[in-house]
Formats: sequence, structure tokens, C-alpha cells
Amino acid sequence: MTDFWRAKRVLLTGHTGFKGSWMSLWLHQLGAEVYGLALEPDTRPALFDQLDLGNRVHHRIGDIRNQVLVSDYVLDVQPEIVFHFAAQSLVLRSYEQTLNTWQTNVQGTAILLEALREASRPATIVAITTDKVYHNIESDHAYRETDRLGGVDPYSASKAGSELVIDSYRSVFAQEGLPLALASARAGNVIGGGDWCENRLLPDIARALSKGQSIETRNPKAVRPWQHVLEPLSGYLRLAERLHGNTAFADAFNFGPEKSDNRTVEDVIKSALQTWHGEYHTSSDQNAPHEAGLLKLSIEKARLQLNWQPKWNFEKAVARTMTWYKRVHEGASPLEMTLQDLETYCKT
Repeated sequence: MTDFWRAKRVLLTGHTGFKGSWMSLWLHQLGAEVYGLALEPDTRPALFDQLDLGNRVHHRIGDIRNQVLVSDYVLDVQPEIVFHFAAQSLVLRSYEQTLNTWQTNVQGTAILLEALREASRPATIVAITTDKVYHNIESDHAYRETDRLGGVDPYSASKAGSELVIDSYRSVFAQEGLPLALASARAGNVIGGGDWCENRLLPDIARALSKGQSIETRNPKAVRPWQHVLEPLSGYLRLAERLHGNTAFADAFNFGPEKSDNRTVEDVIKSALQTWHGEYHTSSDQNAPHEAGLLKLSIEKARLQLNWQPKWNFEKAVARTMTWYKRVHEGASPLEMTLQDLETYCKT
């Protein structure tokens, strides 16, 4: 990466989550002054704690739905760059906590953007959404940024709603002549060491193998755009650099793998077992909530406009992820394993 980030005041919402923790460490390593606003980590263990990020970044606990708190923190930090990760990001949990999902993902995004609008200071904003914002008809079509938004499950629909909020505020910022550049980033299914969330494939695989149990899979034939967490994060950093002081990049961008790395859940499990041996079986539960069976992303816009492309293929992404979990299970330092992945990725 470039020296662009050195001494930059960067605000991350959701910095205690999986992706937020990886981004916080990366920005810290790049020399940025990182400020975080998020809820307490909701997993045990939590990557945020494993990386000792509470002592590496400016750490503030707070709810993105709290308008007064968010507004005050933005005024206090006066960020030059903002990465908005804070979200309720689990599909199955969105069925159980539907209203909370909508409030966090839509209202929370609006509250943050309104706080930046009120502060009226120059800032570059990258709002993180998801590949699931598209109206997915489960065809072989790779979704482009101009395709229709939509969503069946509450998580996907709420993230599509947050994209509408982002687009509206982008228009408001332009109309009011505010020095704010706003883009959204839509990433595919992200994997990597230190994700401890429930009902996510790689953490479920690691938990089962660490206990000597057979891996249970709900939907082995489902196809997803799998990628290592460092791939979209590198895209977010690249987008922020291009966007900083240049609203020509104030738009939506997909960040996903190459077409050949759109693989099934069963492919992921079989690849994972190459690194950490074990067994798997298909769940007999036929009453699970709806999850899309096929989803692909087009990354041509990011490739052409940002000169970004993925570095690690499917096999390497899975191998690096499973090596992280296996080595940490055997007693390795999570921080050392994460820094090794970061250093290797940057040298690729």
C-alpha cells in the first residue's frame, strides 16, 4: 500500500466485528490514526480482543442507532475518511431480529450520514453493504452495480434499503455543495481467520473440527463468490484513496473473486479438509429459513476504474483461512497469524 494512510484520521463504525477488526489492524499498520465506534464484540472469542485492538486504536463503545452519540463522536473525531461497517450482518439472525436488522442497517446508515452532513467538514466515506443487495433471481448472471436492488430475507432487503439511503445522501451532498464524497462497496462471501460468528460456514467448520465432530452443512450445492477478507478490504482502501477529493468515484462498486472462484458450499468444505482433516454431512433440517442458492458478482467496474483485482484464488483463500484456525487451535498467536496473512497478501 502507499503512504496515503499515514497520519490520516480514519473513523470505522463496527470496528469490533470480523471485517472491522481486520481493517483496524491493517490501517494501524499503515500508520493511520484509527477511531472506532461499535457495540461490544458479540462473540467469544472475538478477533477484536485476540488482536488487542482496544490498545491499538481509539475505541468507543456505542450504538450506531444513537443519533446524539454518533453526531457527537463525528464532531469529536473530525474524520478525514470514514468506513461504515456497523451492521446486523447475519442472514439467519435477521429472521429472529428483524426489526433490529432494519433499524441498524437502514436507520443506522442514515444517522451516520446525517451526522457527517451536519458536521459539514471534508470527508471521504465508504459505506460497506453486501453482494446480497441485488434482486437475486438465482440465474448464472453475474450481478453488476446497475442491476436492480432487492432482497427476500430481512438482512438482504435491509442492505438494499441502506443502498437507497446512501444514494439519496450522495444526491443531497451534491445539491448542498458539501465537501463529502460517498461511495458504497458490495463484497461477496468473505472468509478469513478470526470470524467466530454463528451460522457462518468457515467458523462452523473450524468449531466442528476443533471438537473432532463431523461438519454439518445446510445447503451444500449453494454457490457463492468466496473470497479472503483481505480482498475486499484492499478494494475498500483503494476506493477510498481514489475517492478522496474526487467525487468521480462516488458510486457503488462490487468486490468479489474471479468467475472461476464462484464455488459451492461443498467445494469449500472439501477444500478446507485438505488443510484440517475431518468429515462432513448434510443437515436433515428441511425447515431452515430461505437462503439464496446461487449468487455471482461482476467485478469489471472495480477492475477497470480502480485497477483492483483479487490476488488469492479460491484454494489459497480457504487454505490460509483454515491454517489460521488450525494453528490458533494448536496454540499459535492470533495476532501473529493475522499479521502473517496481511504481510503475505501485501507481498503477493
